[in-house]
Amino acid sequence: MSGKEILVDTNIVLYLLNGSDDIEKVLQGKDVYLSFMTELELIGYKGNTQKQEEQIAELLKDCSVISMNNLIKDKYVEIRKKHSLKLADAVIAATSLAFDMPLITADKQFKTVNNLKLIAYQHNAKLTDD
Repeated sequence: MSGKEILVDTNIVLYLLNGSDDIEKVLQGKDVYLSFMTELELIGYKGNTQKQEEQIAELLKDCSVISMNNLIKDKYVEIRKKHSLKLADAVIAATSLAFDMPLITADKQFKTVNNLKLIAYQHNAKLTDD
């Protein structure tokens, strides 16, 4: 990994799709990765309009999606046994840990996970490195 990689949580993608300039600036020049779980959450949402589905498809072309593998499974098991994260969030956190990649998210629950390189985002506020 080159250090330009960043794993993007689902909520951040949604902010980006809704036109967040702050998120766009943060991701500028980065190699953007998504967990397969984020991809599933995005494409599987039943409330998506045709326009939103097209936007998601375009965005996915510009990202690398990380598939499930044994290292992620192992990290997932560790996380679920220690923390009260939902399945999807635990998979995303496990992906970040498995690939030693910072995770940008607006979800405060991730702060409970040890050794997670977290970039906390607050909508309409500044980003912080935790």
